[in-house]
Amino acid sequence: MLTVSLHGIRLHAPVGLYPEEKITGNDFETDVDIWLPDAQPWPFADYTLVRKIVAEVFSKPGDLIETCVAEIHSLLKAEFPMAEKVRVAVRKLKPPMPGAVAYSQVCYEA
Repeated sequence: MLTVSLHGIRLHAPVGLYPEEKITGNDFETDVDIWLPDAQPWPFADYTLVRKIVAEVFSKPGDLIETCVAEIHSLLKAEFPMAEKVRVAVRKLKPPMPGAVAYSQVCYEA
C-alpha cells in the first residue's frame, strides 16, 4: 500500500466556538494521510489538491474543529475515490483557555 501524506498545513482561520474567535481567528495545523492501493503504475494523489481542500474548508467561519475534520475527510474521499483510507488530524494551536496548552486535536480515520 502507498501512503501519500501532507503534514503541518498551517492556516489562520475564523473557526471557534466563542464569538471572538470568529473575529480574531485561531491558528490551526492539519495532517492528512491518504492510503492508496498497490497498483502498477503507482497510484497518484496530488498533494497540492490536499492543501487546497484544507484551505477551502478553513476559509469559512465555523464553530467546531470536529466539523472541519469531517468536511475535509469527506472532500478528500470524493477527490481520491481510489483511496483505501484517509486520515485527517486538525490541531488548534494554543487554544484560548486558561493555562499553558499547546493544542487541542481532533482526528478521524476511515
